[in-house]
Amino acid sequence: MQVTKQSKIGEVLDSNRETAQFFLKMGMHCLGCPSARSETIEQACLVHGTDADQLVNDINAFLANGNA
Repeated sequence: MQVTKQSKIGEVLDSNRETAQFFLKMGMHCLGCPSARSETIEQACLVHGTDADQLVNDINAFLANGNA
């Protein structure tokens, strides 16, 4: 899976549960909430004051290193 800023958080988590660590690290502790799962990465980063580009890069690097 190639993650973008428009990727839904729920889709990213469903594709690889280990990506939760990146959302938790940014302070997003509501991963099980239905509204959080339907947010895009960009929307969540705006709410949590986090750089969406960096988060996307970190997740994609993690997935590219055999964690897909």
